Amino acid sequence: MVETGTGVPPAPKGRIIAVANQKGGVGKTTTAVNLAASLAATRRRVLLVDMDPQGNATMGSGVDKEELEHSLSSLLLEECRLEQALLDCKDYRYQLLPGNGDLTRAEVRLAPEIGRELRLKRLLWPLAVDYDYVFIDCPPALSLLTLNALVAAHSVLIPMQCEYYALEGLSALLETINRIREMLSPGLSIEGLLRTMYDPRNRLACDVSEQLRRHFGVKLYRTAIPRNVRLAEAPSHGQPVLYYDRKSRGALAYLALAGEMLDLSPGPEAS
Repeated sequence: MVETGTGVPPAPKGRIIAVANQKGGVGKTTTAVNLAASLAATRRRVLLVDMDPQGNATMGSGVDKEELEHSLSSLLLEECRLEQALLDCKDYRYQLLPGNGDLTRAEVRLAPEIGRELRLKRLLWPLAVDYDYVFIDCPPALSLLTLNALVAAHSVLIPMQCEYYALEGLSALLETINRIREMLSPGLSIEGLLRTMYDPRNRLACDVSEQLRRHFGVKLYRTAIPRNVRLAEAPSHGQPVLYYDRKSRGALAYLALAGEMLDLSPGPEAS
């Protein structure tokens, strides 16, 4: 693929979505894994990229992060070829660029490099032509890894709990996105805000939900992900909840979210 004069390849056909929130424990990895599986179940071509050194999206896809010979870290450091790191999660119908603690090593080694914030973009944009959706599971902090993910992405999907402190975290994240848009990635947009661990019986959750609806309008997904035991159990079995218990409330919610995303931006037909 021909690259531009800046060393960045032309825009890909597939949509690259960073799943990000600077606050931890909001269902970010749960959303990345289960949305990938749900869209893949509709016969869309999906790639899941684990950019978090914790490697939870990798483990949640049934891959042992400690047994990886090659990973996303190897690719970022140009220590292996793409086909050596890319895994086919056939049981779940999506492909995975796995991550583990080696990403911390990659972050340290990339820190002094010129164009360090573009490393993931240069990797993903040529690759994304083969997919309908690429989801990047980001670390729960604004690090060089998160910066790489946001610069590589077309848009940001923000999972968040409906509680007071979540609104403060959201303000900080939106400020970060605006700075990245101004300095590095003018096309970066908000894909949508997703309410997670949502309980409509909770008065505060309803109040925060209404504030989000007033401020973000259609950017707030109609679908909300409920608190669900089966959804919480699935990662320990290395499975998306759709395959752990497809009739659970958590599985049905992520299928509904996938349907909502396809309605908002249909993209290519299922292949």
